[in-house]
Amino acid sequence: MSLSVQDQHAGSCSGESQSERTVRDIETFPTLRRSIAALILLVVIGGTLALGGCGQLAYRLTSDVPQQYVPNPLELPQVPDDFLWLQVVDTLDDYFRIARQQPVVNRRGLVLEGKIETSYKVAGSIFQPWRKDSTTGFERLQSTLQSIRRRAIVTVRPNMTGYSVEVIVQKDLEDTDRTQYATESTAGVRHDGSRVSRDDGFDDSPQTLGWIPLGRDTVLEQAILKDLFGRVTKPDGR
Repeated sequence: MSLSVQDQHAGSCSGESQSERTVRDIETFPTLRRSIAALILLVVIGGTLALGGCGQLAYRLTSDVPQQYVPNPLELPQVPDDFLWLQVVDTLDDYFRIARQQPVVNRRGLVLEGKIETSYKVAGSIFQPWRKDSTTGFERLQSTLQSIRRRAIVTVRPNMTGYSVEVIVQKDLEDTDRTQYATESTAGVRHDGSRVSRDDGFDDSPQTLGWIPLGRDTVLEQAILKDLFGRVTKPDGR
């Protein structure tokens, strides 16, 4: 297709040929596309932030106030020492098996602190909702995916106003020589023609090397303290 005399004259006056104008237009298109993509990205990010802010506001308006934190050690009022000790034992027995105990004494001028130590207990999983040694949420999920054990130590100290009860729950992670379904094996198979007996009953499952301390389970400590506080301070039937 031939160009008109006016277009030829304009091109000759500007000193720019038809091919140069075509190259310039082609180079302009990627820049335009990048600008449009950046604008769309900004709109998407802005909308996401706006929706997130509205969601947080709705959560704050519809959610209940978080439960009150119970201090550890917990201060309890002055009650008979045998009554308090029975409540502590009964509360802790719902979570663990008691290994040893030394009752608290606070009468007739004799004051002795009480202490309870429980046995280690493998934590309950999500398939055992009746188990109280694993709290709902992360702790129960972790106990399902990993081998976790716990034990509790409760110390009751008499003071001038009543008693101070401290609850410590220790959590450990099992350390094995390999994973449950590892491809490697501890029993090597020989291929040199020697006869290998298969009747030795060798256990090829992962072997426990020890337990790795994971610190304290503060969530379970709170659950035990709240349970104990309700037993001691609330009248029967409530």
